[in-house]
Amino acid sequence: MNRLLRFLPLVALLGALALVASKLAPTRNPGAYDLVGFGKIPVLANGRIKPLDTVARSSLLQLQGRQRVSTPERAEPFVSTPTEWLLDVFYRPEASDRYPTFAIDHPELLALIGRSEDSLKIKYDGTAKQILALVGFIPGSYRRFAFNEIKPHLQAIEDQAKLAEQVEAGARSPFQRAVLQLYGNLHLYSSLKYAAVAPGRENFLGSLLRLQEKVPAGVAAVRAKQAGQPHDEALVTMMTDIGADFVTMSEASNFLLVPPEHPETNPSGWRTTGAALLETFESGHVDARALAFAGLGQAWSQHRPDQFNELVRLYRRELEKQFTPQLDKAAAEERFNSSEPFYTSMTLYALGFAAAIAALLLWSQEVSRAAYWIVVVAWLVATAGIVARMWLENRPPVTNLYSSALFVGWIAVAFCLALDTVFRNVVAILAGSAIGFVTLIIAHNLSLSGDTLEMMRAVLDSNFWLATHVVVVTAGYGATFLAGFLAIVYVVIGLSTNWLGREMTPIGASAPATAKRGETIGNMLTRMVYAIVCFATLFSFTGTVLGGIWADQSWGRFWGWDPKENGALIIVIWNALILHARWGGMIKARGLMCLAIFGNIVTGWSWFGTNMLGIGLHSYGFTDAAFWGLIVFAVSQVILILVANIPLAHWRSFRAAPGAKA
Repeated sequence: MNRLLRFLPLVALLGALALVASKLAPTRNPGAYDLVGFGKIPVLANGRIKPLDTVARSSLLQLQGRQRVSTPERAEPFVSTPTEWLLDVFYRPEASDRYPTFAIDHPELLALIGRSEDSLKIKYDGTAKQILALVGFIPGSYRRFAFNEIKPHLQAIEDQAKLAEQVEAGARSPFQRAVLQLYGNLHLYSSLKYAAVAPGRENFLGSLLRLQEKVPAGVAAVRAKQAGQPHDEALVTMMTDIGADFVTMSEASNFLLVPPEHPETNPSGWRTTGAALLETFESGHVDARALAFAGLGQAWSQHRPDQFNELVRLYRRELEKQFTPQLDKAAAEERFNSSEPFYTSMTLYALGFAAAIAALLLWSQEVSRAAYWIVVVAWLVATAGIVARMWLENRPPVTNLYSSALFVGWIAVAFCLALDTVFRNVVAILAGSAIGFVTLIIAHNLSLSGDTLEMMRAVLDSNFWLATHVVVVTAGYGATFLAGFLAIVYVVIGLSTNWLGREMTPIGASAPATAKRGETIGNMLTRMVYAIVCFATLFSFTGTVLGGIWADQSWGRFWGWDPKENGALIIVIWNALILHARWGGMIKARGLMCLAIFGNIVTGWSWFGTNMLGIGLHSYGFTDAAFWGLIVFAVSQVILILVANIPLAHWRSFRAAPGAKA
């Protein structure tokens, strides 16, 4: 058995790499249609060129909090790909209108659409997803509705949304925020439905081809009617009707699917399909690229995969003549989406955490090394994901709250791997895997607002300051959280086990000289927390000063007592307070841990709370889920601090070693 255990780290490493390799395999089409090729087609949306695959995924996340759709029309439950769902929205809205894609949770909003909470209670069947939802790892509930279920209540929703819009953002009630979110989601869905073809018009491609034949005569007939001259009334009616459809498409959608005809002189001249088709009446011919989307629609709606695939191939080949860089980048982004590096990293962090727990329970060096290698692979995958985002966005790693969550976890795990190199302490791996997992869960929740590779606000459009101030101050967040989590580990194992008094030699037999021989877990954790607080103080202070310099350049003042600025300053003051209390002998190990745990509350407030106040130059909006999550987090930290102050006589670690001090 001991010989077999010697190979456990290698097996763990190979297993983690195999999981990563499975995600890196080329994306395959699930059926006869070239969904992958269609998903790689570039479009301009929300200020940047992105593949249709991203449009599908980010839209689904915004509408329902997940990237898959259960389609009720099949005999068995069927989960479609995001691209397949988008194609149905584009070209088969009569089908997509039946898909439960709108998440609605608020009781008053449920009542507005004629539903009650009692009628929507889901029978608990013990599935993993339901378990995660119960403990709060998955936001929202299973209350998802089809557009057809909401359609009869559209006027009531619009009326309530207009009333809510008149209320200042910070003063809106939870119901008003919920109804505005639903109203926005309905607009997003409508925008997608009108993006490629005119819904309700049968054989849209045939209509465009007839228009192509009749447009010169039709324009002449319309002008003749306007001049009171003899004209073909049927031709005028045809031109008027299809022109009205083009106007509706142009006004109802903000997705720019049609690229410019002359990108060398007008690179930003992307148009909606409706706008491109309206140009027909001036140019005398139907835009070929708008015509291609109509052809794809006919092939999709009439279930002709061969025709669909050929049109995708021809359209992409046409784009290659002028848009090769955009095609390549869109293909790379689609590949990034399908590989799901952060979900893979999250899975590996969970496995690494389980292995670290097992290493502590079994007191096994082999299991400890297995946990280490799993976390290393998870961190490398997250690193690759962050680097890929930087390349796609052409920005430093932190540009918004979503990317800050990724970076906070990344920097915390990096610190943990460095601590393990110094101390060979599986507790560092335990902390790193937990923080990595939790921050990726937070990032997932933040991604529900839509595309996370968003355009920067004008005042933030500075790669230099994003790479200095934002990265450094976010590293301070990560370090402070890590110190707090290590303090939590100290409290938990001190109260429930006798491990604080254990020597680390059995697990760290090959520890380097920087780790003290025979040092107890308790002393080692104390040194680790102290070192991380030192790092956190330096990073937080430097980042705050850099932020002041940026503010002076952007707004003409170094400091304005903005809530975000105050939060950053509080982190610096709190970390400095911890160090001074330690240096002055006012606290020992347990006091250090309590102050470090409270640092989690301080950092959580600065990271999230100040953004949700609705005031200040750094306010990014308010969400109920984030507010209550932050409250629950703060309360949990206060409870841990209170628990940490239980007399040492009741700590198992100190009952086992009466002479120990904390």
